[in-house]
Amino acid sequence: MIKTKDIKKEFSDLQVLKGVNLEIKKGEIVSIVGSSGAGKTTFLQILGTLDTPSSGQILFDDKSISDFNKKELAHFRNKNIGFIFQFHHLLPEFTAIENVCLPAFIGGRNKKETIDKAKGLLKRLGLSEREDHKPNQLSGGEQQRVSVARALINDPLLILADEPSGNLDSKNAKELHELFFELRKEFNQTFIIVTHNEELAEMADRKLTMKDGVII
Repeated sequence: MIKTKDIKKEFSDLQVLKGVNLEIKKGEIVSIVGSSGAGKTTFLQILGTLDTPSSGQILFDDKSISDFNKKELAHFRNKNIGFIFQFHHLLPEFTAIENVCLPAFIGGRNKKETIDKAKGLLKRLGLSEREDHKPNQLSGGEQQRVSVARALINDPLLILADEPSGNLDSKNAKELHELFFELRKEFNQTFIIVTHNEELAEMADRKLTMKDGVII
C-alpha cells in the first residue's frame, strides 16, 4: 500500500534521513523503534504529508504523492490519513464530540452523518457518557481515546501514531495498544506506530529499527 524510495531529509547542514526505503502492506501494523534523534518522527511526518522530503518519493497505492501541490496534499491527508500523537492536541474550547467531528467537517462531510458516526465511535471507545465534556474534564486516557476517535472519523486507510501511549499509565497504555489491534481487525486499517514502548513494538506484525536516519 505504501512504498518509500530513498527518502532523505536535511535541515541546513544536518541530514536527518539518509535514504529510507520501506514497503508496507494494507492492514499491517508496523512499529518503528530507535533512540531519540534517529529520525523516526521526521519520517512519520513525511509519510503523513505534514512535512516534505528533501528528495525521494512516496507511493500510495502505486500513485506518487511526492508531486502533489499543497491543496492536493491537504485533501489527500484529510481523506486518507488519521493521526494519533503523544499529546492528544484536542481543542480545549470544544467538547469531545466536536473534537472528533472536526476533520470530517473540514473535509465537507454531511453534518448529521458525521455526528452520528462520531457518537458511534465514542460509544465504541467507551466514551458515550463523556461526549459533551471538554478536554479538561477528561482523564489522560479518555483524552487519548477521543483523539483515536478523531483519527478514525474519516475512515482513513492509514493511521500514523507517534508515541501514542507515551503519556499514559501502564493500564491505559495496555488498553490503547489492544484497541489498535481490535480496530485493525474491524476496519482493516494500516498502522505505523513510532514508540519507545517495547511491549507495543513487539506486538506489531513487524518491528523496524531506525538508527542515524536509516532503517537497519
